[in-house]
Amino acid sequence: MNLNTKTWLLVALLGVATSSLGADTGTALKADDLKAEPFRDAKTVSTLAAGDKLEILKKEGGWLQVKSSKGLGWVRMLSVRKGEARSGSASNDVAGLSALATGRAGTGKVVATTGVRGLSEEELKGAKFNEAEVKLVESYTTSRADAQKFAAKAKLTPRQVPYLPGATP
Repeated sequence: MNLNTKTWLLVALLGVATSSLGADTGTALKADDLKAEPFRDAKTVSTLAAGDKLEILKKEGGWLQVKSSKGLGWVRMLSVRKGEARSGSASNDVAGLSALATGRAGTGKVVATTGVRGLSEEELKGAKFNEAEVKLVESYTTSRADAQKFAAKAKLTPRQVPYLPGATP
């Protein structure tokens, strides 16, 4: 190999190494479906197991596009820990997350709640009024009489819920 070939090869290898540094890595916290699209009802491509190593390619709402040994697809953001896996088992991490999600962290006291809206800043800026969708949502309304019939048939009992202090009806 001459000097130019060695230099070219070194530059090519450095390019490959640095391009892989730009991608985030992560670990699956729990078993979850790898979806073809970032939607709950999308086709399942594969199933991730707790501890699977992931390359995070893209984020969209509450979903991450990932590449793993099991394929390319989308997984819920809360099923992934970004960065290197911590010491200890993934099942311990999942137990900790489920405790946080229920508002309990071992003490029985509510400590935190989290939520993912699912819309990025770009999506919000690009949002447009869609009259057809508004009409679709309005089509789901029901009359008070129909709601009462449904409740009676299902043997539901009415319950009075007070307004929050300072709120006006």
